[in-house]
Amino acid sequence: MQQEAWRTVRFGSLVRQVKESTDPMADGLERFVAGEHMDSRQLHISRWGEVKGSSLGPAFHRRFRPGQVLYGSRRTYLRKVSYAEFDGVCANTTFVAESAEPGELLPDFLPFVMTADPFHRHSESWSRGSVNPYVNWPDIAKYEFPLPPLSEQRRIADLLWSFERAARVKATALKAARQAELAALAELYDEPEWPVRRVDEAGEVQLGMKREPKVHEGTDLRPYLRVANVGDDQLSLDDVLGMNFDSDAFAKYALRPKDVLLVEGNSSRNQVGRAAMYRGEIEDCCFQMTLLRFRAGGEVLPEFALGWFRRCQHFGAFARVSAGTNIAHLPAGLLSAQPIPVPPLSVQRRVVERLEAARELRTTLSEDLARTRNLMQRTLNVLLQGPGASADAATAA
Repeated sequence: MQQEAWRTVRFGSLVRQVKESTDPMADGLERFVAGEHMDSRQLHISRWGEVKGSSLGPAFHRRFRPGQVLYGSRRTYLRKVSYAEFDGVCANTTFVAESAEPGELLPDFLPFVMTADPFHRHSESWSRGSVNPYVNWPDIAKYEFPLPPLSEQRRIADLLWSFERAARVKATALKAARQAELAALAELYDEPEWPVRRVDEAGEVQLGMKREPKVHEGTDLRPYLRVANVGDDQLSLDDVLGMNFDSDAFAKYALRPKDVLLVEGNSSRNQVGRAAMYRGEIEDCCFQMTLLRFRAGGEVLPEFALGWFRRCQHFGAFARVSAGTNIAHLPAGLLSAQPIPVPPLSVQRRVVERLEAARELRTTLSEDLARTRNLMQRTLNVLLQGPGASADAATAA
């Protein structure tokens, strides 16, 4: 029996944009999904907002239903494609899509068409604007891709959904590990008998160098870290910029291993003071004015100080003392004046050992989840190329 052939199809001929309007309160919808609730490269929606008690703007009038696909049309390079498993409302900048011809394109297969790298490359190439690039639906509709017969769509979809379920289990385990780590931060520092110092008595606080036109060029261009590079207990080093640090500036702003970096300002007050440790990942690296550096003195272990700063950020201490309205700030003087416990170094080492165990578990689970998602993406890209890709996918795995 001759196998059915794949054929090249136009996205807009098989997929429609659903523009069902709703008044979420009147229609009894309980959840809304905004851009920040959609995670890059993750189909499952694990976060949402509650309609009741929220002040949703007029843009939130697009209803979605289970089985439909949500696509973030702003900043398409973030690759936000989500599969709806509940009724809800989203803004009109989030496209709601579904198969217009289920007899030709299985609804369960559509999310993977929209997750494949070629789809995202097409969407990014048609995006407009510089500050907040966006793509229009008619431009997405022009996308062409190889479509397998229905039986093959089912086989591929079943395989990829098994990947997604495995990733979801690992994400749940990672979330539990993070919650356990936060519980450890709360418990391990809860000792009222410890002596307390000002932060600037326990070490040195320094604000980073101002980024201005005169330092964009020069003979002493060096890498520097900024807010985008500092996550919660981790540095993101995929996008490190450079600017000119002359010898005096380099001496002042150069980072040393075990320096702790804290976010000085953020539009979200709860993110002010977000902290991570520099461990010498980049040679001759400096830091910008949007960050603060804490360099521990002899009375406090850097890792102990990092744990304390993370506790202050996660449990609201930094948010409560931060200044500013639209952008919250934790100026160097304000951080310097904050209290930090300084128990004996032997006690600090025991705390650090406990925290390191929790950190290692969280890091291991995070890396395992990333490997699963990367393998899923590679397998998806291979399988959607066309006939004969299954063997290639097995080799890639």
